[in-house]
Amino acid sequence: MTSKKSRLDRFLSRHLSVKRSDIRLVLAQKRVSVDGVIATDMQQPIDQFSRIELDGNLLQAQQPCYVMMHKPVGVVSATKDDIHKTVLDLLRLEHPKQRWDDVHIVGRLDLNSSGLLLLTNHGDWSRQMMSPDHKVTKVYDVTLGNPVDIERYSEAFKQGMHFAYEDIVTLPAELEQISEYVVRVCLVEGRYHQIKRMFGRFRNPVIKLHRISIGSIHLDRTLLPGQSRLLTDDEVNAITLK
Repeated sequence: MTSKKSRLDRFLSRHLSVKRSDIRLVLAQKRVSVDGVIATDMQQPIDQFSRIELDGNLLQAQQPCYVMMHKPVGVVSATKDDIHKTVLDLLRLEHPKQRWDDVHIVGRLDLNSSGLLLLTNHGDWSRQMMSPDHKVTKVYDVTLGNPVDIERYSEAFKQGMHFAYEDIVTLPAELEQISEYVVRVCLVEGRYHQIKRMFGRFRNPVIKLHRISIGSIHLDRTLLPGQSRLLTDDEVNAITLK
């Protein structure tokens, strides 16, 4: 999802219910400002976060929003679901006074997975966060049904695995053994059920999957399952928009 780019004349025409050809006069009269600067160019690019005023009256002042959630098991990474509770339901319960209709999920976790989930209304930021070109590392603690053969597994994860259905080879991933049944997985992809499918090659079922970080953003240990908070400026700026 990308940020909503537009042009100033199109925005004003829509909001003022006038023809775009009439916007030229409005701008010539210096009645419009964008981000505090008088606007004169009809084709000036804007997005959903541009602060736009007409005669001192605010037409748009939406702010970017970045949220970290400790997603619990049993909640779906979706904005709407007819069967299960969604992460948006949790946000609305915890922060009922804030509007959440325009946020989307950055890097989903499935129903039975838990841990760090990011949500934002800033499409360019989420695109950069998930772009394969950026190779942002995602780290998961994985509990398996059978004891871990770390040497055998590590070599296979490092070499990459061929998924015949998509006809792709996974990028190299790293494993760190935490205990007999628990490993930490570091990868830069997020393909459909990738971790479960990779361990499935060894007939070793994933019992629990918990994401602890995305890039330099780590799950806040003070957040209980279902709780959330806004990202700090340093966390937001960990991803550089291009």
